[in-house]
Amino acid sequence: MRREPTVSTPRISDATIAQRIIAQSLSMYPGSCACPYNTDRGGRRCGKRSAYNRGGGYAPICFAGDISREMIAAFRKQDGQ
Repeated sequence: MRREPTVSTPRISDATIAQRIIAQSLSMYPGSCACPYNTDRGGRRCGKRSAYNRGGGYAPICFAGDISREMIAAFRKQDGQ
């Protein structure tokens, strides 16, 4: 009997997962100023007017430093890795 070689998918890096988590978070924000580095509809940088810097309501994930190991593990589990 001949054994088929096992094919494994490459493991996605933590940095790539962090980028995906940030992208998902930003896609769920209804406005244009989710993060300080975004620009508003007038082309001005959002800065302190961003949802990231305001209390209450939406709390978007804007930076890789905002992402915990647990969030990466949950993403891997959800993604089947």
